[in-house]
Amino acid sequence: MNYETLSASKEGPLGVITINRPDAMNALSNKLVHELVSALTAFESDEDVRCLVIAGSERAFSAGADIKEMADMSAVEMSMSGHFFPLWDKVGKYPKPIVGALSGFVLGGGLELAMSLDVLVASETTQLGQPEINIGVIPGGGGTQRLTRAVGKYKAMEMILTGRRIGAEEAKGLGLVSRVVPKEAYLEEAKKVASEIASKSPVSVRLAKMAVNKAFEMGLSDGLDFERELFYLLFASEDAKEGMRAFLEKRKPDFKGK
Repeated sequence: MNYETLSASKEGPLGVITINRPDAMNALSNKLVHELVSALTAFESDEDVRCLVIAGSERAFSAGADIKEMADMSAVEMSMSGHFFPLWDKVGKYPKPIVGALSGFVLGGGLELAMSLDVLVASETTQLGQPEINIGVIPGGGGTQRLTRAVGKYKAMEMILTGRRIGAEEAKGLGLVSRVVPKEAYLEEAKKVASEIASKSPVSVRLAKMAVNKAFEMGLSDGLDFERELFYLLFASEDAKEGMRAFLEKRKPDFKGK
């Protein structure tokens, strides 16, 4: 896979995407958005890839939108261009789990991208925020919705209305990231988490991800019904039979994703 703004490679059952616009702090340009969508689409159709990792650099996962591209756009141009929405739509509905490897600046659209992923591993140097208010706009890629669900109304209000950044440990305490590690270990830790996920049944992982995501969209009663339906459905899978046999036989299961 050859791209200009990122690299994409396979490492066993993992698909690894690394954002690479160092001169722009990995800002989300229109080209980067479309290349990310392309890489995600390729990994989605690859049956050998069971989990993905998306990373930036140690200095910046992504500092946000590319303001140079947006500064002179009208409301109509912005709404018609689909500037970011192909990416938000892709990651928001992506069937395979994605682990985010965060370090440095995770701001604006960069934080919105991160919050669309499934597990977030952050280096101790990570700074997270929604600073759009500082340039006269608001988050437009889900920031007001996902941040509020992650950290609660009052902390989300503070971060969005002031543009204040928070560090990795504070983000962990708020439930915004999964774990915090030294900066030299964040990428390997993210791959470690992704490898552990990839070792599980792809069928159950996919349905588990679906069920957790539905918890943010449904009431408790509907959510419990949805979970139960998926639970019953898994008993029709070969992976469930294999997993139970392996447990009883005290061996490691060999999941096929069927």
